[in-house]
Parts: sequence; C-alpha cells; structure tokens
Amino acid sequence: MHLRKIYRQLNKYIQRIFKSGNNRQFKPIYFMLMGIAVVFIAFTLDVSTETSVTGVAASTYKTSWIGNSFGGGDKWVQNNIEAMYVAPDGTVYTNSHWDEAGREAGIYKDGNVIGTLESTHGWSRSGGKAVAANSKYIYIALAQGSIGKTDEDYPPEGVTWYTVRRYNLEGKPAPFNEGRGWDKSMLIISNKSEVTGLATAGNELYVSDAATNKIRVYNSETMQELRSFSVVNPGAIAVDKQANLWVLQNQNKILRYSSTGKQLPQQITNITKPTAIAIDHQDRLLIADNSQRQQVLIYNIKNQPVQVGTFGSKGGVYASTPGEVQPLKLYGITGIGADTAGNIYINSNGFNKSGTDLRKFSPAGKQLWQLHGLLFVDNADADPQTDGLEVFTKQEHFLMDYNQPSGKQWTYKAYTLNPFKYPQDPRLHTSPDATFVRRIQGKRFLFLTNMYASFMQIYRFDSAKDGKIAIPAGMFVGTNGGGEKSVSGNWPPHQPNKGEWIWRDRNGNGAFDQGEYDQSEDYPYVGGWWVDSKGDIWKALRTQDGIGIRHYPLQGLDQHGNPIYSYSSMQKQKTPSMITDVRRIEYLRETDTMYLSGFTVDHPAIGDDAGVVGSEILRFDNWRKGNNPTLRWRVVIPYDTTGKREVSTAAMSVAGDYVFAVKMKTAEVYVYNAKTGATVKTLKPGAEVAGESGWIDIPQGIRAFRRSNGEYVVFVEEDWKGKVIMYRFQS
Repeated sequence: MHLRKIYRQLNKYIQRIFKSGNNRQFKPIYFMLMGIAVVFIAFTLDVSTETSVTGVAASTYKTSWIGNSFGGGDKWVQNNIEAMYVAPDGTVYTNSHWDEAGREAGIYKDGNVIGTLESTHGWSRSGGKAVAANSKYIYIALAQGSIGKTDEDYPPEGVTWYTVRRYNLEGKPAPFNEGRGWDKSMLIISNKSEVTGLATAGNELYVSDAATNKIRVYNSETMQELRSFSVVNPGAIAVDKQANLWVLQNQNKILRYSSTGKQLPQQITNITKPTAIAIDHQDRLLIADNSQRQQVLIYNIKNQPVQVGTFGSKGGVYASTPGEVQPLKLYGITGIGADTAGNIYINSNGFNKSGTDLRKFSPAGKQLWQLHGLLFVDNADADPQTDGLEVFTKQEHFLMDYNQPSGKQWTYKAYTLNPFKYPQDPRLHTSPDATFVRRIQGKRFLFLTNMYASFMQIYRFDSAKDGKIAIPAGMFVGTNGGGEKSVSGNWPPHQPNKGEWIWRDRNGNGAFDQGEYDQSEDYPYVGGWWVDSKGDIWKALRTQDGIGIRHYPLQGLDQHGNPIYSYSSMQKQKTPSMITDVRRIEYLRETDTMYLSGFTVDHPAIGDDAGVVGSEILRFDNWRKGNNPTLRWRVVIPYDTTGKREVSTAAMSVAGDYVFAVKMKTAEVYVYNAKTGATVKTLKPGAEVAGESGWIDIPQGIRAFRRSNGEYVVFVEEDWKGKVIMYRFQS
C-alpha cells in the first residue's frame, strides 16, 4: 500500500477517535500519534532510494560495470595503448592516439593507475605512438592542430604540428627555452607525419622522423638538436647498454646503429610482423612479433643477434582453445618492456583497436597483474540460455558472478575475433558497436549493429573447430542514398555496385565470395534493427510512405549453421499512422507485442537528429493477428523541443515488465511499466562509477535482461572511460 494512503487512513482513524464531545484533553495524544505516523513515514521514505512518480515505492538498485579494471573518477584504463615505455623501477608510461576521457598518455605501476599526462586531449590535440622517459622527464609523441589562435602559438589554419612534448615525472608539462605551444613544452618535429619512435640515453633524446627518413638527436634537457642521421622509414627505437640504437625499420626489419649514426652490421630481418622492441635487464633485445606467432622473441645481441628464447604461448590467444584468454596467450601486441628486476610487461590491443590488455609477468612467466580497458563505443548483451551468466560485447566474452562486489562480477573469458583465419571478418573493416545475443535451434549467435544503423552483422560459433571464435556468417547492409555501393572501398569483395544486400557465408569459409549476395534496393535511411527470440530480423525505415517496417523471417539454418534470410521472403508492414518517423523497433514474439519509437504527428522532430529514439514510445498488442494491431499505450519521452539538442533519448530496450530508455547526454535511464507505460523510476550512475557517464552514442546503447530469479540486469554504453555500466535491481 502506498505510504501516503497509509498516512491518510491513519489520520482518519485518529480523528474518528475524537469525533464526539469536547476532546480538548485528548489533543496531546492526538499530536503524539500523528507525530509517530510522520516519523514512520519519513523513516520509510529514507530507507528507499527513490519514490516513483506513479506512487509505487521504487526498489533499490546497484550500479556496477564491466570491461575496465576501474570504475571511473580519476581511475580508468585508457583506450588502446599504442606505445609503452617501462622505467627501471617498473613504472609504465603509455601513449595512444585517442582516449575519450583524455588519458591519451597514462602512468601505471603495481597494477594501479598512478597518473595522467595533462592536456593531451581537446584543443585539437591528440596523442601518438611513441613514448620514452629518463630520470627527470617523460617524452611523448603528440599532434597539435590549429584552433584559430596563432597569437597563443597554435598552428595556422590547416597545419598540424607533429611534436615531442615534454613532461615531468608527475605528468605536468615541462617547458623549455624555445619550446612551442601555449605552454612552451612542445618540440615541433614535422608538419607532415607523426613521430614514430622515441628513446633516451644519457642526456640525449632520439626521435624517429619518418617524414624525412631521419633519426634526430636532441639534448634531453635543453631540447636543442645535436645531430641527425639517415634511416629509411624509422620506427620504434631501443637503446642497448653500449648506447647503440636498435631501430625498427619499414615495419619488417630491425637494424643497429651507433649513437652517432653509423650503421652497424647487426640486423634482424626474419620476423614477420615486428611491432615493438625493448631492451631487458640482461641487455637482451625483446621483439614483439604480431604475426600468427603472437609472441615476444628474445635475442642475445652481444655479437650477432641470436634468438635465445620466446615469451608467451606460440599462436597467442589462438593456441589450444582459440579465443580463450589465458595469462600467456597474447593478441595484437603493441607494447613491451622490462624493469631491472627482470619482470616483463606486455600490452595487447587486439585487432582493429579492440582495447587495452596490459599485463606484468615475473621473470619466470607468472602473471603478476593485469589491467583492462577493453570497451569503447560498445554495449553488452546476455546469453539468454545462460540466465545472464555469460555476456558478450562485439569482441569480448565475459563470465559473470553476480555475488561479487561491484566491478568484480565479470571475468574476461574470451576474445572472439580471429584475423588470421577470418581476415574478412566485418569487425576488422567496420566499426560495430552493440550486440544482440540470440539462440536459434539452441545454437548461439551474435548480431551486431553500428552507430548509424547502416548494417547488421551475424556471427555463429563452432566450438569443435574454432573454440570461442565468432565466425562471420551473414550481413545485412542498407541502400546507399547516393546510388553507390553500400560499403565504400575495397571491402567486401564482390559486393553489388548499388542497392542493398544480404550476404550469407554459403561455403562456410567466413569470406565474402562471389555468388553469396542477395540483392535489392529500398529506402536508404534506417531507424533501427531488432532480432526477435526466434531469430527473425526486423528493420525500421524512416520512410514517409507509411510502409516503413521490414520483417525478414528466418528461413532456417544452412549446412554450415548460417541463418538464412532473403528478400523474396521479406514482408513489408505499415507504420502506424501516428508515427511520422519510426526510429526503434522491438518485437516480442511470445506475446505478439510490438514496441516502436519515433517522432509523431503530435510531437514532431525539431530538425533531423538521426541518432535519437524520437519523441514517443508506443506499445501495440496483437501485432501480427489479423493485421489490425491494437495501440495499448503511448508515452512521451525526453526529446528536443528547442533545436539545441540538449535533451534527447538515445536508446530503448524492453525486458520483462519494463521498458527502459536512456537519455543521450546525462545517461539517465527511465524505467516504464510495460503494461501501462507509466514511469516507474530512474537509474543514474552511482558512486561505484563516481556518479558519471559519457554520452550515449549508439542506437542500441541500452540492453536489459531479466534473470530467472526476477533480477533485472541493464547494460548501458559508457565509452567515456572505457566500460559498460551495469545496473541491477529486483522487480
């Protein structure tokens, strides 16, 4: 019973006691009883986190997250470490081109975030792929673009400075005489291409300037150039104990030079894909081989280089059970280093910038700690057959233990992309960002969409042949509005020259081969996609002709286990007349219920904000019975009414008794009663994630799931600090 109703009934009852006669003497008792009632009400309200606007007491909820070792605030692991330097004491300095929250360059030690290099983000700045340090300074590759303020020493319009920026060991810019930029901490190396390598030795700083095919040498204190020498396409640099340079050149060989630039006879040319180099405490050269070996190769360089060992399992994450994450199984190596104690540090980014996986190992190969920043512009979904105990993002597979504390419920189980066996995997060539996990005939499938709702990718699993790898199985692509190919560039091969298409991997090799496309042409602007529990695919077109819903019934599985869809079996369905621009679609087969969102006659759009849900969510019952669906309810959701786009709803999801919708800029989740459309409660990022979230950037930025025990698990995209926020509450 609602608390206000209890209060009213209690008040009536007390007044009834004093109904007759002169009850002046009972007034103290009256006020005492009413006081007790008020205290009871206040106490009860206090222990409940929220009160719903409909008058139903809201249950408490918990905030958690997956995919990052830290929840936020001043601690998060950056996106995609692309360069790494390890100091003698084990401090790890990193660099990357982009981190959404501004940690392009981070400082880590003992499995913890201990600092950030300031001002690497915004004001047309970005990081890079080189970093080095000595006992006094940190040096990073940094790009500085123009912002129209040449008077404050920014580049002129259309010019980018590719610089080395100097910091002190606390991460604050360290200016120098003749330094450039607003704080005089930048050394301009080129206006043509980025710095590709950095190293220090003694009082000298070595810089790879690929634009001029030179290594430039500077005094590390004054930052004055001392000399330079020619090296064709120089990359990463490592300095051995004899002060000679090992330079990764042309991305396929490693040459040795004296500190004055004389090329020495030692070289290594038989490594397929070297991506990073470092010198360890024994003066051995460590080389990251990012080919199918996925190992660190160890060379004795006292005389002619001789390989004396390897580190990591041969084949990396694809060894043994392909995709299964284990301490010594590496994948997409971008950084290596070692400290004076002989510990080894390795960063894996996966492929196509999957995310940071930074590990420290003892000299004997025991993993000592591991840091994760795995997710960026991504959302999660639960495998329904596992009751939410297995969760997938576009490339990662997590195991869940909901009895653990916030942020500790997830374990990184598998990396599901294999670029060596399936080089045409769409995840290597596009940027998908949200996952539907579905079971078809008991088999697990992943369906992925993207930020612009321009495609739907389909993946199958075959544990006997491919372990944990998601195998490309199919793909839907919408019509290009300009009459050109749906996907620009050279990928995928054999695609139709115009219109839209459905690809199915008819021969089971995971590649886009000739004769595997079904072709059509349709209205080019897609609002949203949906995959129902049977595996049927639904598409909402933003068409104005009143027939904007496309239904692709599943036609079964082929001999390789790929779902079959076709244009010949596609069904067109009318858009309900009150909707002028349909944006999202979710069909629940079990109850024949359709949920649509979009802009309506009553609540039209201001401008054309293509990424939002619209102005209303509507529920229709009996959607497929007699082609006469019944409108059950419609609710106005937060949307832009001013043209400033400060208020809008980015995504929606239906699960169990609730409809969930998340606001774009504040990431607040509105929870509606699925039977009535009434607002039940809101969910906001809690203290576990420092009460913060980035914007919701994707059409499927929220995904909800009801577990068998009645608990709701709600996943929300949070790309600002590299994770997915997870809310949990009981109905």
